[in-house]
This record gives sequence, C-alpha cells and structure tokens, in this order.
Amino acid sequence: MKSTFWFLSLSCFVLFSACNGGKVKELEKEVGLKNKIIEELEEQVEYLKTTNKSQIDVMSDLSIVSKTGAESIKESLENMSRQYGHIQDLTDRIQQKDSLNLALVMNLKRSLVDVNDEDVQVEVRGGKVHVSISDKMLFNSGSARLNTAAKSVLEKVATVINDHSGLDVMVEGHTDNQPISAGCINDNWDLSAKRATSVVRTLQDDHYVDPERLIAAGRSEFVPRDDNSTAAGRSKNRRTEIVIMPQLDQFFKLLESPTLDN
Repeated sequence: MKSTFWFLSLSCFVLFSACNGGKVKELEKEVGLKNKIIEELEEQVEYLKTTNKSQIDVMSDLSIVSKTGAESIKESLENMSRQYGHIQDLTDRIQQKDSLNLALVMNLKRSLVDVNDEDVQVEVRGGKVHVSISDKMLFNSGSARLNTAAKSVLEKVATVINDHSGLDVMVEGHTDNQPISAGCINDNWDLSAKRATSVVRTLQDDHYVDPERLIAAGRSEFVPRDDNSTAAGRSKNRRTEIVIMPQLDQFFKLLESPTLDN
C-alpha cells in the first residue's frame, strides 16, 4: 500500500513536471517571439529617427533656399520698379520735349511769317528744332560779315530763343564744296566757322542771348542738304542753321539709368 502510494506520488510528480516543462517551453517560445518583435520595432524606431532627421535637415535647407530666393526676388522686383519708374519719367520728359519743340516751331514760324520760306526753314530733326537760313539772308558771297538783312531775321529768332531760357543754341555754319580762298578766309572750314561765330556774337551782343547757352560750330561742306553737283543744290547747302536743343548737361542726366543692385 505504501509502495503504491509512492509510485502514485512519483507518477504525479513526473506528470506535473512534464506538464510544467511544456508550459515553460511555450512561454520561452512566446518570450522569444516577443523579443523578436521588440527588436524589429526598435529597428523601425531607429529608422524613423534617422529618416526624420534627414527630413528635418532637408526642410532646413529648403527654408534657407526659400529665404534666399525670396530676398533675390524682392531685390529684382525693386530693381524692376526703379527701372520702370525711370522709363516712365523718360517717356514723360520726351513727351514734354516734343510739346516744347512744337511750341518752338509754331512761335518761330509766327515770328518769321513775312520771310520767304525758301530762305528760312523751320523744322524738327533728331529731336531738335532747326532754323535753316540761306547764306544770302545773312552774308554776302564769300564773306563772314553779317549784312543788313541779317539784323531783322536774327532779331526775330532771338526773341523766341530768349523766351525759352532753358534751352541751348548751337549755330552751325555750312558751305558748298567749291574751294574758297579770299582775303582772311582760308577755306570752307574757316568760312563756316567764322560765319557761325558772327551769328553767335550778334545774338549775344545785340539781342542779349546768354552766352553760356551759345555754341558756334563750323561744319564746312561735309553735311550737305542737297547735291553739290548743281547750282541749285550748292545754293541750298550754303546756309546757317540755328539749332535749339535741350541743355547738354540736362540731356545727359536724362539718359542716365538708375543704379541697379547686382
């Protein structure tokens, strides 16, 4: 009986141990799976950390690029605005100059209404008002001394010039291509320059045009209006042109572009 009891006890212990061993193995297996899952999750966490850092770095770079790009765009827009303002101002000034030229032409033609159109022509060329006066209206042949008829013509022109004190006046002497050498005149260069100087002196001395506004220029035979091979053409080429134009310093200032940033 006693032996039977020990046998049963031993059997129960063996069976219990066997059952517990199976449970342990199952638990160990389950723990192993959990650990593997944990390792995989930890690997994913590390990957996400690395990826997130890379994304942050990229976003930081993009932020810098975006800021720099925005500053560049802002500067470009400001430069364009200044350039547009300059162009608009230039356009306005050109329109004003055109209106002034028109008024000058009308005033000059009104003043010279009693002068033969063949002897005095008033026109706008190259943005400047040109008063072209034939040589016979101002000088005797081959001479740089003004004749009596010149006084009336130049007085009328000077009146208009004095009414527009903000403009410069260039007096150009022109000749034909026929050689000349008479008295104190050496050649056509000399003749054209001396005729221009005679007109400038009269505008200053007799008609009180500010000398700072006056320019005397001899052009000789090299800017003809017509063909020098005919008598009629040579007659047109022998002339004095009074050119009324914007003051040069103001003109060059007008053409200056605004400073643009790089």
